[in-house]
Amino acid sequence: MRRIDVIGITIGFFVAGGFVYLLLQFAGLDSMNAGIWSQLFLVAGLIGWLVTYLFRALTQSMTYSEQLKEYKDAVLQKQLDALTPEELAKLQAEIEQEKDN
Repeated sequence: MRRIDVIGITIGFFVAGGFVYLLLQFAGLDSMNAGIWSQLFLVAGLIGWLVTYLFRALTQSMTYSEQLKEYKDAVLQKQLDALTPEELAKLQAEIEQEKDN
């Protein structure tokens, strides 16, 4: 995510909070209660985002982790493709021997 994306999301977040505040005032709440409820919605949204972030971090389903795994798989595949048939057969024999032990 680029810095401009983060800045845009932050501005959008505060604009949404102001919109909720105005919507609550239009619904009949006084400015104090509308402010409290709009802050509650913003904090609940932040906590919700934090929970999803922690879930993605703990399950390692974040973009960086996935890219790193794909890179490691691609490097391994390239190394396997570079092996001669004799080297590949020898490697498979070693793997089978380790499985038996």
